[in-house]
Amino acid sequence: MKDVLSEENRLRKMLEIEKALLEALHELGLVDEKCVNKAKEITLEDVGGVEKIQEIEKKIGHDIMALVKAFSDALGDCAQFVHFGATSNDIIDTAWALVIRDALKIIKRKLVKLIEKLLELAEKYEDTIMVGRTHGQHAVPITFGFKLINHALEIALGLERLQECEKRVIVGKMAGAVGTMAAWRGKGLEIERIVMEKLGLKPVEISTQVVSRDRFAELICNLAILASSIARFAEEVRNLQRPEILEVAEGFSEKSQVGSSTMPHKRNPIKAERICGLAKVMRGLVIPALENIILWHERDLTNSSSERIVITHSLAIMDQILEDAMSLVNGLVVYEENMKRNLELTRGLNMAESIMIALTLKGMPRNEAHELIRQLSMKAYRENVSLEEVLLKEEKVLEFLSENEIKDLLNPEKYLGNYKELIERAKIRIKDIIKNSP
Repeated sequence: MKDVLSEENRLRKMLEIEKALLEALHELGLVDEKCVNKAKEITLEDVGGVEKIQEIEKKIGHDIMALVKAFSDALGDCAQFVHFGATSNDIIDTAWALVIRDALKIIKRKLVKLIEKLLELAEKYEDTIMVGRTHGQHAVPITFGFKLINHALEIALGLERLQECEKRVIVGKMAGAVGTMAAWRGKGLEIERIVMEKLGLKPVEISTQVVSRDRFAELICNLAILASSIARFAEEVRNLQRPEILEVAEGFSEKSQVGSSTMPHKRNPIKAERICGLAKVMRGLVIPALENIILWHERDLTNSSSERIVITHSLAIMDQILEDAMSLVNGLVVYEENMKRNLELTRGLNMAESIMIALTLKGMPRNEAHELIRQLSMKAYRENVSLEEVLLKEEKVLEFLSENEIKDLLNPEKYLGNYKELIERAKIRIKDIIKNSP
């Protein structure tokens, strides 16, 4: 990813676009074949590399003209039609498309690996019962596989969003000063077609001097959503790693890893924390990306400086988040015995809904059943006893339910609903998204 986002690679892409333009002009009879062949042989190193182009830019104050001048100097007598009819953002925006295309290939590949690993873990722990939590409080039971498949699908939807936005984001532009192709005297569409075919890009349907920045904003928003979805999983690991919960934990090297500079016992979830921290930065990049949509007339330059940070940093951050997320899931430690312990912590209170539903089905009005079980639950809390003890002493409950029925209704294994079918349905959706990822 560092190579893809480097200034050197960006300049290589720009040089590639300038060469493609010369080839298009050759096909239209403006440039000799010998000049095209000479241009094809010229590399970034031949024009002096990044240092030379930056040196020229310092003198003339224009990045694209610095590249054009260095390329023209290398071409010598064949330099007449370098950058002919093009504007700076024909080169800049098309180069962004090439860079983003390569960067997204890396991101999508790593995303698929992450999702597949989560699927593997979800299958492994499909039937591992644990307590569900809402508002940080114990709710009805779920399985760890059910929890994992929820995260896997959310992250897979992030992959799907990237797949869907590529057709809008990865587009090239070769349309001249304000997008009308005027300098090419009616041959603009042909030049555009040839250039884009050589670069393997689709052209933007219409533009001003720039490709509209709503496209880049969509990409940044999608990356921020994806980063936040992965951070939600990381946050879950952090919470479940608390010593008083300890149902899962981030892998930790006991031989050498240090958790704290002062507390030798610490085993901190540093990868999960780094994911959450980087996701905050990613969300912060959304605002400038949205602000860049609003430009004066056919364009101004307020987008340029910020998007050099926003685009490169968002892609780099996403790459690091994925690296950390893969490390996190590969080293995840699962404490099934603690899941069982925590499930029993409230001594049946998290199964109150099961009793309420059963009472309703037996004939008690639902609201009346809810209030009765609420009062009995509060009594169990107050007296520090199990819900079962309270239920077995309550005549209103015993009118509808036998002792054996109460015990059965308090069994978490029998109150998991359609979890298997739901997991399977989510798996099918996830695998369909992965299948469509080239």
